[in-house]
Amino acid sequence: MDYSSEEDTDISESEIEEYEEKSYEELKSGNRSLKISDVAYTCPYCPKKRKRDFLYKELVQHASGVGSCSSNKRTAREKANHLALAKYLENEVAVADDSSKPDAVPDPQADPLADHDRDEMFVWPWIGVVVNIPTEFKDGRYVGESGSKLRDMLTRRGFNPTRVRPLWNYQGHSGTALVEFNKDWSGFGNAMSYEKAYEADHHGKRDWKANLGNKSDLYAWIARADDYKALNIVGENLRKVGDLRTISDIMEEEARKTDKLVSNLTNVIEVKKLHLKEMEDKFKETAQSLNKLVEEKDKLHQAYNEEIRKIQSSARDHFQKIFNDHEKLKLQLESQKEELELRGRELEQREAKNEIDRKKLSEELEQGLKELPRVGPIGVKRMGELDNRPFHEAMKRKYHESEADERATELCSLWEEYLRDPGWHPIKVAMVNGKHENVIDDEDEKLKELKKNHGVEVYKAVTAALTEINDYNPSGRYIISELWNYAVNKKATLEEGVNVLLNVWKKKRGPD
Repeated sequence: MDYSSEEDTDISESEIEEYEEKSYEELKSGNRSLKISDVAYTCPYCPKKRKRDFLYKELVQHASGVGSCSSNKRTAREKANHLALAKYLENEVAVADDSSKPDAVPDPQADPLADHDRDEMFVWPWIGVVVNIPTEFKDGRYVGESGSKLRDMLTRRGFNPTRVRPLWNYQGHSGTALVEFNKDWSGFGNAMSYEKAYEADHHGKRDWKANLGNKSDLYAWIARADDYKALNIVGENLRKVGDLRTISDIMEEEARKTDKLVSNLTNVIEVKKLHLKEMEDKFKETAQSLNKLVEEKDKLHQAYNEEIRKIQSSARDHFQKIFNDHEKLKLQLESQKEELELRGRELEQREAKNEIDRKKLSEELEQGLKELPRVGPIGVKRMGELDNRPFHEAMKRKYHESEADERATELCSLWEEYLRDPGWHPIKVAMVNGKHENVIDDEDEKLKELKKNHGVEVYKAVTAALTEINDYNPSGRYIISELWNYAVNKKATLEEGVNVLLNVWKKKRGPD
């Protein structure tokens, strides 16, 4: 079935995958003829006038190139057919036909120098030329495909370029690019496969120069002397990045480098041999010394082990004696501990009883003293009780005597409520003589107003009661009675209280 029998109408881009599968099944059914000899193939999807003979690998490269072509000069049907052909060649032909396998067909990369004049001038390092890259005028200059995209396309076709550099001028993308390959002979083989693939597709250098009118897709070849010397953007860039060299020159230079490398390696090997001989002699000497050291070490180790056994035996005896002494001491300590605990419990009981007796006696003294008139400095003081005398004096200065007593009583009652209020706490912590102490907060608004309206004496009476409450009953905020020594202005001892009662009793009893 020839290409001319295809339908005239094309398919859409979205139908490529579906049509590719259809063409692939048609190839598998045998309806398309590919093989024209044991090693030659033809493309069933190219026009008759462009049909030519391909080796297996060349046909794979041709089919892959047309199928992945980004130019709109190729129809969607052509791309789908060639993609199907590439898939068929790789999946079916390579497996089924031993004659088409790489070991049956001469590989052009196996000997990249075959069929080449070794005096032919190439640009070194190997560089390919790509022309007719699609461009468009945008924002005042020409733009086209990136180098990485072109490199990926060429890599998929098996040419393995290292880099693709689009060439730019003052107008933008020139529509040409340089393709760089590895500098070794495998790179030359890839470069020649690249050139032959485009020649096989009638997109080589001769086809480009033939100037046959409307040209589509990319044209490519390997840069040679005429490209290097050309007075255009390609020649200008080739002269910047490479030189003209013949294959013979490159081979001779590599031979010289190889000979020099072999010579250098030979010298290095000789030096290494001498060094190895020296190391072997040193190793023998070291081995002898090491054997002596091992023997001496074994003797020392044996003596050390014997000494350790003696020390361990002596240590066991010593520790056993210590353990026995420790057990004796432990028993003695436990006995003493039990005795001390017993004595401690007895003392605690006595102390508790003494504390109860002391509290009872203190309460009784506070009660032998409340009922008696104060005799001397010892008496009972109500801690936190507000002294009402300054209040009466302050009110007398403002009101008549009949009204002053009533006003003083009201004001005194009000401040007694303030003193009992746990929410009012005009006390702050301050540093006094190097120590932290609780002091009256002079900035308290109530106290400031009291001092301002009723004078210092009233203020002192309130702060004195507040201080006593804070010292003796800060949590309860109520008045408590304490045995008090008025002479030194501090809490009296039980002994002082008992002495007062004895004196009173003696006075009531009279002389013996």
